[in-house]
Amino acid sequence: MSLLTTVMNHTLDEGYAQAAARRHSEGRSGLPRTLRAKLWLATGLVLAGLVVTLGAAQAREAAPTVARERQELLERVESGTEAMDALQQEVDALRTEVAARQRDLLSDSGGDPGELTALLAGADAVQGPGLELVINDAKGVAEGGGDAREGSGFDTGRVRDRDLQRVVNGLWTSGAEAIAVNGQRLTALSAIRAAGDAILVDNRPLVPPYTVQAIGDPQDLRTRFDSTVDGQYLNVLRDNYGIRAATSDQQEIRIPAATSLTVRTARPADTGEGNTQ
Repeated sequence: MSLLTTVMNHTLDEGYAQAAARRHSEGRSGLPRTLRAKLWLATGLVLAGLVVTLGAAQAREAAPTVARERQELLERVESGTEAMDALQQEVDALRTEVAARQRDLLSDSGGDPGELTALLAGADAVQGPGLELVINDAKGVAEGGGDAREGSGFDTGRVRDRDLQRVVNGLWTSGAEAIAVNGQRLTALSAIRAAGDAILVDNRPLVPPYTVQAIGDPQDLRTRFDSTVDGQYLNVLRDNYGIRAATSDQQEIRIPAATSLTVRTARPADTGEGNTQ
């Protein structure tokens, strides 16, 4: 009877009671750990579902905007391409018109395109206003007192072939129509080289001072040449290394024809109506 009375009065084992009291004192829920884990898992799945749903909804809303922007860009590219093609056609038409007017002017003035080509190619002597540059070695070099600078090549006070090359190229770039160095006419086949301390133009030796004559509007040539890299290069030679250079405008310059002008490959282009090249 005492055992039955104990069971009736103490239905819960003392170990379970102690564990429940311990969880309560630690502030933990009375729910079992497995149930709490399932609840957290379910909550996480619900949140993940919400994120995926919201992302899909935003993507569906943004898709039409992206497609519209892409279409607008494509239309702008196509429009720009069409405008560029139209401008290129206009440029080609203007070039054709300019060439035709040039031929008409030559014909009205009794000129011949062949004569103009000969003038520009160097086969005929030319004359007209222009610019004259006189370039000389540094003073000590010219008087036989040795180089004004130590070393060789660019580091000397002597005018080198590459110096004349840059001056000539600068004048061509500035719009010169004909150029001669010490009376030697330069053409598309001309070469300025060095042989020791001597400078050769078309294999003909030159002696300083070097007189470079260029036909063209004097003031225009001077302004353009001074603004080129080659014109600045000449100023560096003059200011830093003592090489002497003087420029003067000339009302009338006469440049002789090239002494040798041999064309082995080029031939006149076919300008017939049937030519499509």
